[in-house]
Amino acid sequence: MSAEIITTGDRILEIIKTNNLTKKFNGFTAVDHISFSVKKEEIFGFLGPNGAGKTTTIKMLTTLLHPTEGSAELSGFDILKERDKVRKHIGVVFQDPALDTELTGRENLDFHARMYGLDKENRKKRIAEVLKLVDLEEKKDVLVKKYSGGMKRRLEIARGLMHYPTVLFLDEPTLGLDAQTRRAIWEYIKKMNKEEKTTIFLTTHYMDEADYLCDRVGIIDRGKILVMDSTDNLKNAIGNDVITLSCSNLDELGKRLGEESWIKNVKQHNTFLTLGVKKGEEKIPIIFEIARNLNIKIKSISVRKPTLDDVFLYFTGRIMRDQEKKDAKIENLPPMLRSRGR
Repeated sequence: MSAEIITTGDRILEIIKTNNLTKKFNGFTAVDHISFSVKKEEIFGFLGPNGAGKTTTIKMLTTLLHPTEGSAELSGFDILKERDKVRKHIGVVFQDPALDTELTGRENLDFHARMYGLDKENRKKRIAEVLKLVDLEEKKDVLVKKYSGGMKRRLEIARGLMHYPTVLFLDEPTLGLDAQTRRAIWEYIKKMNKEEKTTIFLTTHYMDEADYLCDRVGIIDRGKILVMDSTDNLKNAIGNDVITLSCSNLDELGKRLGEESWIKNVKQHNTFLTLGVKKGEEKIPIIFEIARNLNIKIKSISVRKPTLDDVFLYFTGRIMRDQEKKDAKIENLPPMLRSRGR
């Protein structure tokens, strides 16, 4: 049965809706019966460690892969039964560059628009609009091979918008860019979401990126969605403050602290504990007293406001690592290019 799209009159409120969406490869379940929705005009972040199922999900939603089970709709169109209509409503910016570097920026955009059937007048108008949006008007007649990494990324985003998509999929849009360029890309994403009224479906390994950009995020691991909510709600769910400590006996202290009603949650990791609490600084002396009564030595302790990194660590038990970011980029290359990417 097709996933239900919630509407008010003719206005679709949930632009993406999945129902038990599943993908298996030779007995391995990459995406495991996930059901979620994305609201119209929101920026939605899809987070997860390498191999969690993010890219497979995107490929199903963009009609590049057939689901093994379940269903999904985008802009009210079934991803299996109405693939052409789905494709007309989406733009995709892949993780790896897909520009023709021997063409100018304007020529890249014009070629893309021709592929989508835009006539000459509309192509000219739309090229001017998207170049202005990503601040590349002065570079439109420069060969792309002379663009910086950030300029190429902005041009790819502009290209993804050429045919007025309802949903734009951005797969790791700032991977490998420097901090200043990443921040600039963030501003362009915010701008196009506001001015173009485009729904953004974003995957990223950068928690600060998701925190800054996204209205809501979903965390997926081992093919299952673990949690989905606004960034503020997720951070509040693990406590107003986060206390991180290491000690001589994690098991015993973690078990004892779990008995305290003022501790929202206790999570044990390999070498440390994280506690979700209110007014964390006031609770540190109490924690020391409890540890002393158990003859446990606290080696280090700190308190801070929760971040999406804490949320990710709490629900997955893992931290996004730099090597994982590198591996994710390589594994998403076409098979014939992976050996060169390593």
